Parts: sequence; C-alpha cells; structure tokens
Amino acid sequence: MEFATGALSTLLPKLAKLLKDEYNLPKSVKKDIKFLLRELESSRVALHKVDKVPLERMDEQTKIWARDVRELSYDMEDIVDTFMVRVESPDAANTESIKGLIKMMVKVFKKGKTRHKIAKEIKEIRERVKDVAERRDRYKVDNINPAPALIDPRITALYTKTTNLVGMDKAIKEVITMLTEGDDMSMQQRIVSIVGFGGLGKTTLAKVVYDELKLQFECTIFISVSRNPDLKKFLKNMLYELDNEKYGNIHGTELHENQLINQIRKFLMDKRYFIVIDDIWEKSSWDIIRFTLHDNNLGSKTILTTRNSDVAIAEQVSCSYKMKPLHPESSKILFYGRIFGSEDKCPEHLFEVSEKVLKKCGGVPLAIITMSSLLANKREDKTQWNEVCKSIGSGLGSNYGMKNMRMILSLSYYDLPSHLKTCLLYLSVFPEDHLIESDWLIWKWIAEDFIQPWKKGDDLFELGQSYINELVNRSLVQAEMYSGGKIYGFRVHDMVLDFICSLSGDENCVAMSHDIQQNISSRSKTRRLSLKHTTWPTTSMSHVRALNIFSSDIVHSMPSLSSFGVLRILHIEECNLKDLKLSVGNLVHLRYLGLVNAYHNELPVGIEKLQFLQTLKLCLSCDLDILLPPTIFDLRELMCLDGIKCYPRQGHQLRNLASLRVLRELHLGKDSAGAVEELGHLTLLRELNIWIKEQMGQSLRDTLIKSLGYLQELQNLSIWQLKGNNLEWERWAPSPRLCSLRLQVNGPLPKWISSASLPHLSYLELCDVSNVGPENIQVLGTLPALCHLTLRAEIGNAKRRLMQRFMFSADVFPRVTECYFIRVVAVPSMLPRGAMPNVESIRLSLRSRDFFTDGGFHLDDLSIEHLPSLRWVVIDLYTRSSSEEEVTTVKEALNHAAAAHPNHLRIIINECK
Repeated sequence: MEFATGALSTLLPKLAKLLKDEYNLPKSVKKDIKFLLRELESSRVALHKVDKVPLERMDEQTKIWARDVRELSYDMEDIVDTFMVRVESPDAANTESIKGLIKMMVKVFKKGKTRHKIAKEIKEIRERVKDVAERRDRYKVDNINPAPALIDPRITALYTKTTNLVGMDKAIKEVITMLTEGDDMSMQQRIVSIVGFGGLGKTTLAKVVYDELKLQFECTIFISVSRNPDLKKFLKNMLYELDNEKYGNIHGTELHENQLINQIRKFLMDKRYFIVIDDIWEKSSWDIIRFTLHDNNLGSKTILTTRNSDVAIAEQVSCSYKMKPLHPESSKILFYGRIFGSEDKCPEHLFEVSEKVLKKCGGVPLAIITMSSLLANKREDKTQWNEVCKSIGSGLGSNYGMKNMRMILSLSYYDLPSHLKTCLLYLSVFPEDHLIESDWLIWKWIAEDFIQPWKKGDDLFELGQSYINELVNRSLVQAEMYSGGKIYGFRVHDMVLDFICSLSGDENCVAMSHDIQQNISSRSKTRRLSLKHTTWPTTSMSHVRALNIFSSDIVHSMPSLSSFGVLRILHIEECNLKDLKLSVGNLVHLRYLGLVNAYHNELPVGIEKLQFLQTLKLCLSCDLDILLPPTIFDLRELMCLDGIKCYPRQGHQLRNLASLRVLRELHLGKDSAGAVEELGHLTLLRELNIWIKEQMGQSLRDTLIKSLGYLQELQNLSIWQLKGNNLEWERWAPSPRLCSLRLQVNGPLPKWISSASLPHLSYLELCDVSNVGPENIQVLGTLPALCHLTLRAEIGNAKRRLMQRFMFSADVFPRVTECYFIRVVAVPSMLPRGAMPNVESIRLSLRSRDFFTDGGFHLDDLSIEHLPSLRWVVIDLYTRSSSEEEVTTVKEALNHAAAAHPNHLRIIINECK
C-alpha cells in the first residue's frame, strides 16, 4: 500500500479474488467488480502521476480528485475485508452434535446475508467510482505534468559571505586537508565528498572551500546537479561553464553522452582543475559524471556534495566528510547574532524560550537561520516567541522562511520512490525525539501492507530493513542504535518531523493529536490516529485503521475498542493501564497488537479470537509473572511473538505457529518435550530467544539440538541455560545465515565457529566458555563480518591459565568495533599493527603478577597506539599474589598508554582478586 494511491495496490488483488467461484457471488455483482477493476486501475495510474507533483504546485481540483479516490479505495477495502473475514473465518463447530449442526446452519445463513450485503455495497461503490472516473476525464488528470521548477533555495548558499559563516572553521580546515593531503608526494587527482541531510550546509561548505582554493588552479567551475538530471544537458552545462566562448553554442548541438564526456576529458587533459559538483542524488548519475574527471597527474581536485551515503563512498572518491550539526555555542552565535547582534543583547525574558527553539533546531544551520529570521520580527514579544516555538511541533507554517525550509526538505521527499514516501510519512505517528526501534516499525509497516514483495520469495521484514537503510542513506532519519553493523533504532530530526507531519496532515495520512480537528476535513475520514498529549477527538472511530497512544493522560478516557470496527494496528506505549480492562476480541481485523513499556497486570481479553493477528508485542511493566494462555497457539497467522513468556506445555501445539518469523521469550523445561520437538517445524524462524531455567534430561537436550538444526533461516539466535544443562553444541550445524549469536556454552569453544560456517555473523556473544586461550581468539578473529565480540570465559579461567607469548595474525578482526574479552588474559602487544583496525572499545583481562615474573612480559606490552580507531578501554586487573607497589606500577603504565594514544583514550581499570 502507498499513501499516494490509497488502498488501491492491495484492494485490486482482493477484488480479483472475489471473482473466484468459491465466493459464490451473483453474476451481476461480478460484472460490477470487473467494472471497478478497470476504472480503479486507470485511477491508480493517474494517482502515480499526481504523486510526482509537489502539493504546493498542484491545482485544487486535482487535489480534491486524488483525495476522493484515496478515500473511496479505503472504504472499498474495508467493505471487502469485512466480507472476507465473515466468509473465511474458521468454523470450529462440531457438526456431529445437534448443537454443532445448529451453529453451522446459523453460520451458513449469516454468510448468505453477508453476500447479499456486499452485493448492495458494491452497487453503491460503483456509482461513486463512476463519478470519480468522470471527474478524472473532465480535469484531464491523465495528462498532468509536473509544474515548472521553482528557484532552488540552495542557490543562496552560493552567495553567502565568508564573514557571515558561523561554526564552520573546523569543517573548512578538514575538507581542505582532505583535498591537499599528500600533495608534496603525489600529484594524483583527489576527490572528496561532503555528505549530510538537507539544511546542514553542504553547499555552503563546498563554496567556501572552493573560494579559498580556486586561485591555485588553472580551471575552476562550481556546478549543480538537478534532482532528476538530464545528464546530457548537465554535460553540456559543464562544457559551457568550462569555456563559455568555445562552447557558447553547445546546447544547440546533437551529441551523445559519450561524445560530450570525451570533449570534457579532452578539455581537462592538460589543465590543473578544481571542480565542485553540488548535490548529486543518485550513484547512477555519479557513475557517468566521474568519467569526465580526467586524472592527468597535475594535482587536480574535485568536491561532490550529496545526501546519499552510497554516492559519498562511491568509486574514485578519495575520502568523505560527514556534515555535523553546529556545536551548541556556534548555534547560539548564529541564532542570537541574526536577531540581536550578539547573545548578550538578548532580553532576559527571552532566554528560556530561545534555548527551547535552539534545541528544536538541533544545530542545523538552515533551521536556525529560518527560525531566527521568523523571530527577528517579534523582537520583544515573549508570547509570540512561545507560539513560534510551539508551532515547530505542530507543522510548518506559511511564513516565507518556513516555505523556504519546506522547499529544501521537499527536494528530498519528492525524490523518494512512492513506497518510501509512504514509509517516511508514517513516521509522523511518533512523538518528537522518540527513539524509533526498527523492528517494531517494520512489523507495523507489514500490518499496513506498506511492504510488498518485488518477487516471489522476498522476505517482507528484510525489505523493511532495506527501506530503513535507504532513509538513513538519504539522510532523512538519523541512525542511533547500531549492533553488529545493523540499524536497530533511529530518530527523526525535529525539522524533518515537522515537515512530514505537515505533509501527512495535508494528505490525511495520519491524524495527530495536536490539531486533529483541523486536519480532518468534512470529506475525509480518520484512518490513522496518533494521540500524544490531548483529549479524545469527537470524530468517529469506525474507519480508524491504526491507533497509536503515547499518553497516560488520555488512555483511561478511551472509548470502547468495539467502536473501532476496522482497526488493524493498536499500539499503546509508556502508559499506565492499571485497572483498565482491555477487551480486544471484537477487533477481528487486528494485525498488530503492541503494549510497550505499559504498566498492566493482565493480558488483554480476547487475544485468542484475533485470527488475523501477525504481531503480538507485550512488553509489560509489572511485578507479576504473566504467561501466554494456551489459546495463543491457535493464531496461525502470527509472525512475531515478543515480550512475554511463551511456555508451551503438554498439549500446546507449537507447530500451529508455522508462520512465525520472530519468537522471543521461549521458555523450556523438563516438561517441554513436545514443544522441543515441534520447534523444528517452525522453519521460517529468523529470530529465536530460548531460556532454559530447569534441568533437562539428555534425551530432551538431544532433541533440542536436532530441532535447531532444522531452522536454516535463523539470523538471530540467543540461548541461555542453567550451568549444569550442557547442550552438546558440537552436534549442531548452525544456519549459514546467522548474523547474531548469543550462547551460554558451558563448555569448550565449538569447532563449527569458523569463517566457512558463519560468513555473515556480525554479533557474537559467548558465555561460560571453558579453557579459553589465544588460539581460540585467533579463530574468532577470522570471522569476516564480525563487528561485535563478547567472549566471557568460565569463572577461574583468568586465574588458572598461564599467559603465553602469542602473536595474532595481522588480519584478525578486520571489522570489529567492539571487543570484550572477559576472564581471558591477553596483552595489547599480541595484536600486531594492522589487526583490529576499526575497534573503538576494547575490554581486556590482565594479571599484574605476569609483569614481574619470568613469563617474558613487560610493561611495554601494554602500549595500544597501534589500534588507530580506539576510543575506550576497560581493563580487568587481577591483583592476586601481587604487591601494592606492583599493582600501582601496572596501573600507571596503563594510564600512560591511554594518554599516549593519539585519541587520548578514556580508560577504566577494575581491580579483581
């Protein structure tokens, strides 16, 4: 599903399904459905064209038509879904008894009434479709073309005076250093990229560096790439900028791209040039443009700016500078300077609101400039300043500066493919500064049908991960939680959130609490509702598909859930639900049920009736030990079960949950024989967490290892067990797709841990490993994708095992950024130069006595300067059998090693006995 086309992408296949004989619809109804299919397919094509035109450049008639088609599609899908739920619902009646037979006859009668009802509703819908089809023809929507481009607001950056720049000195020096590094030794071409989201000042920075250096070059140009570039025209523009006399008529010539590239290369062949290519959006554009840049060994330089991280590290790029928000002090200088001249001239009564505005601007220069321009005309009025500050959280206003801001953000938004526009606008359901966890969001997208497979066999969750990666790459969201190289959480910058909230309100995608009545026009129905801090709206809930609540203030005034007739998503977060009885049994369309960090002492009533439920996430904050009811094992559509203990007992059919992709909190014990065997039937599992808190017999342990062997789609696996519950890991053949593995080993390092068996493993945590030595670390260091390693040896390993002189190979741990060796004795000198090139934090165990015996180790072995990326060190220092003086000497040597490192490391030393 895409917001641009409403529910059409999912509705059309459902209408086609209704034509099948199994639904037993009359011929007249099938004829109406065929008419709907034809007309709605045409409308979908037209809506895709409309989607490419920014709202501010669209005529009102087209806006109204597009809105009405989308509303119509939602109404139709609600009707079709309701029909299918009633007709296809499981029939559990036992027809062998008189009572069961009566139930079956009643159900047949009801299905007959349902068919009659949908026939009537489709007849009514047909008339509405005829009306929108006639208007489409009357308004000539099929012939719509994007309006002429407005002046790009980024052009002002090209004419910003250097003296007016604030907080860019360090960035300017770094980019110049990147461009000129090695000039005294080589005259090779250098290409530097500047990457960051819109408004951070990429163009401004590039222009300042360009002005600073251009006099050193024979040939210089600063040229911009449009969002949807005509590359042939761009290449002609490039030639014209290089020499407007020689190529004055170039735009009138008919030359192919390769001919234009050859002319540019010929022109640059014998010239030392400096070229800035501003705002490259796609790697495909760079792949052509880069061929124009002749490497003539004359020390030529190129800067490219982009919002796309794939472009920033593309072929030929020497290095990349990532734009950072302004430092708080620089933000203040820019903000107060534009309004008052300096911070000390700001009236005292405006200081508090100024700090709030600055926080919302988040160090983004464009945001600060836009807000300061707006506030400059409200010099002394605190009330107006507070209103402006509040407005940042309630959509962008109509002020010219805000329009300018919106235009810049629009460039990024309208460059997105339609499915990513939908997913980005959906982020408006979250409060400001909210940490959005990727997996929870993806399951919502799946429940909304936002993620559709491109080809047979596509995994919807993996597609969702690729959507988030793309939004991060385009600098529209800011990743904050990385683990094993994957993005597990992100935030939306306030200004970006304001933009998408404004657009979401205009498009009636999500109705938000702060201005719900204004956003819902008389002809639009509320489809998605996000309540953060408000009272319940008076609008009807009968068409709401998604309900997100983030405030305890309103949850107790929530109307009966039975009034939400077509609800698909119910998400309640950070709310106190004590004494509130949630009854969800009537929500027959529900696909996602999430209670996150919600205080509640019981499960919602009626979960077992939610036959179409895909995601159940119950992260409850309470003192009670809540178990899932046995009836949960009848929910055959369930794909994600998270946050609450799943403890299958005898008679519970775990194999019924064959659609599961994620199963967290699976608890096993001595009476879990059936569940352990049936676990092997869940072959679609990609994430599994198991807790074994009881002793299991040998036969049961063997069955568990066997069942795990069938799960060849597993990507994330965690197993925690009692100390004496030793699973024979050597008998397990892990999934080659494993990306994250957390095991309580209770034995030696398994032999299958190798680069051949685990080529994609990026996160590894092993606990209670026996007899760990340097040779085990060498094996772990060969894992090619490993980014995080925690190796926790069994208690006593650090005290018993003799430390031996061992040198790891220089290519170990090539991608590791976090490495924690706990109760594993090793000194930094064992890692030669070249090993662990990316490690940022490391934890090591040392014994102070080893530096004062005949073991061959010296204090020089503590040097860590050869780990270039290191930022943080934790040392577990075992002091047994050492004098106080020896311990002090070792600690001083460690602190000296940290201070001597170029990154001036933070070091923590834990004394252990």
